[in-house]
Formats: sequence, structure tokens, C-alpha cells
Amino acid sequence: MKTESQAFKGLYDIVARLRSPDGCPWDREQTPSTLRGDLIEETYECVEAIDEDNPEHVKEELGDIFLLATMIAYMHEQEGLFSVSDALETVSEKLIRRHPHVFGDVNVKDSREVLENWAKIKVEQEGRAPKDSALDEVSKALPPLERAYKLQKKAAKLGFDWDALSGIFAKMQEELGEVCDELGKERIDCSALESELGDALFTVVNLCRFMKVDPSTALHRANGKFASRFAYIEKKMKETSQEMKKENIWAMEGFWQEAKEQGKR
Repeated sequence: MKTESQAFKGLYDIVARLRSPDGCPWDREQTPSTLRGDLIEETYECVEAIDEDNPEHVKEELGDIFLLATMIAYMHEQEGLFSVSDALETVSEKLIRRHPHVFGDVNVKDSREVLENWAKIKVEQEGRAPKDSALDEVSKALPPLERAYKLQKKAAKLGFDWDALSGIFAKMQEELGEVCDELGKERIDCSALESELGDALFTVVNLCRFMKVDPSTALHRANGKFASRFAYIEKKMKETSQEMKKENIWAMEGFWQEAKEQGKR
């Protein structure tokens, strides 16, 4: 069995070969921008594997993430901007610097103090300017659902949070009422409707956070259920020689309920 360093060197050599003048035309055409979506997709697939508690699947998906990370770093190496080893050394140095309670002589009582030290190190040792707002620490590059969740968590840590679940439910009803008000207008303002729907979604995310449910994981499971049930509808409609179209909605709804009951069992 190869050591970790041998395995990574093997991956690095493969990436270099794929990107070489006589390598793979597709791989040579890629850029960090073209692989951005793949990186996000593979990350979600890894999350799915973790949710499944399937080590073999996790291993495969982590391998895909390692590949993309190495490929993107190697692209920068080819441009002379930084090397793959530079990226690895940078994160190693950061880990040591931000864990003085492990690699130094700093004492901490709990994870809260770890995070407090982390914030100080960013400013005092790394020269990162303090943010104008605590929410500025939440990356704007995050997908909207994840960013909403992290924004709310950050605000809640500073005391800006609901006292009880009833307050969130009341807010949800308020936001949904405003959506209905927009829909009830003679001439719907699409921009205003988008704003109200955004507020309603934001409140649902708040409910997830308050109940310690990750909204991305919850939505991921809902997507999986929908896809599975819809596949059942397609299968049953084909078996009964019925066409998938609006006129057969009641037949499709019946098969949907069958799929739902099977899922419960």
C-alpha cells in the first residue's frame, strides 16, 4: 500500500500528464472558472455520501474533490502564480498558527475560547483588518441557502435571535401573508413578489437553524424524495400506457401517493 505522500505524488503526476501538451484535450481546455461548478457539485455529492454513512462512497467522492483541488492548483502552477506545494504549505502553516493551544503553549478551556483566539490571530498575526460588521465574515460567494443559514447563526451568536419557536411561526405567517398580498394584486409586481418570496424562504431557514436542522441537508433529502417519487410515477404511467401530460394529472397524483406510502413503509 502506498503512503500518503506517494499517493498524492501519483495524483499530481497524473494531473500534470493530463495537462501536458500531449495530454487530454478536454483537461487541457479547462480553467479554474470552468471547474468551479464541478467543485461545488462534487462537494455536494460528498455530503450526500456522508449522509448515507457509506464509507466507500465517501472515499470515492473525496477522491474527486482531491482531484479537482489538485487540478485547479496545478493550473495556477502552470501560470507561475503559485505551486501546488505552496497551497499545501500555506494551509499547514495556517493550521499551526491558528492552533497555538496544540502546537504552542496557549491554554484554552473550551471550543469557544478556541474560536476567540482564532479571531484574534486573524487580526494580530495575519494582519486581517477587523470587519465593519460581524456578518462580513460570512462569504458572499456561498450559495444563497448556505449563506442565509450562516448569516443567521452569526447574528444569533451575538444575541440577535428569537426567544421562542412561536415567534418564528408568527413571522412565517406574516411573510407568507405578504406573498399572498402581492399575488392578490390586479397587476403583480415581479420584483416585489421576488422580494417577499425571498423573505419567506429566509424565515424558513431561520426555523431550520432554530431547530438545529441544516437547511441544505433538509432540502437535499427533499430533492431526493421528490426525484424518487417522480421516477415511480414515470414507471407506473408507462406500465399503464398513460402519457405524462397535464391531462393525466390525477393519475400521476395517485401514483405519487402510492410512492409516498411506500416510502413511509
